Amino acid sequence: MIEGLFLLVAGFLGGVVNAIAGGGSFITFPALLFVGIPPISANASNTFASCAGYLSGAYALRRELATHRQALPKILIISLLGGAVGGWLLLQTPESVFETAIPWLLLFATVLFIFGAQLNSALRRFAGGLRHASMIGAWLSAAVLLVVCIYGGFFNAGLGIIALSYLVLAGYQDINLMNGIKLLVSSAVSVIAIAIFIYHQTIAWYAGSLVFIGTLAGGYVAAHLSRQLPQAAVRKAVTIASIVITVYFFIKTYG
Repeated sequence: MIEGLFLLVAGFLGGVVNAIAGGGSFITFPALLFVGIPPISANASNTFASCAGYLSGAYALRRELATHRQALPKILIISLLGGAVGGWLLLQTPESVFETAIPWLLLFATVLFIFGAQLNSALRRFAGGLRHASMIGAWLSAAVLLVVCIYGGFFNAGLGIIALSYLVLAGYQDINLMNGIKLLVSSAVSVIAIAIFIYHQTIAWYAGSLVFIGTLAGGYVAAHLSRQLPQAAVRKAVTIASIVITVYFFIKTYG
């Protein structure tokens, strides 16, 4: 009972954070580990719990996506392929190896969360200098997107920030369109990875469903709280939490 309530609350907080500032996986993934879900199963379950927010967000931005419909099939194909490879790689990774990698994956996601805005600004300036050198771009852009999606299928935390960085590098400028594509990519990566996890019976359904329900409720409430809660304050709180959690996992794994 207490464990179930804990997961619901963690999902709720993760949903609120995702809707306002991003970074909800810093709450939901450690919560799943805390209640005793094995690391790979916790990661798969976290991907399942996060997926609804990606899908609903992409649907909400469907008009923006419609303006870019010609490029969407290629983006979807690459996203599905990358998500499948990432999910498959996760299942080929021994539990002990993945457990050792968790602190480093969290550190990577934390750095991306903290410095994502600066990274995107730097990439925007770099992309501006390459705007006329278009033809290097097609294959390189597809390869970068594939790598981004493989990461997302393997470890979901930080996927949105990396996807936005890719879109900046690819020359996108309309933030609403970028958010729509980011959510579409995240949706496709998660859906195909979840299908693989279901086939291999990797998802902890009870715990994952509680987090999923909490995430939906948190996202809904956040839509009404977003005007009252300053994004900068939420980001600061998530930054502190992500650093503490990352340090904890380094101590737990290597201490």
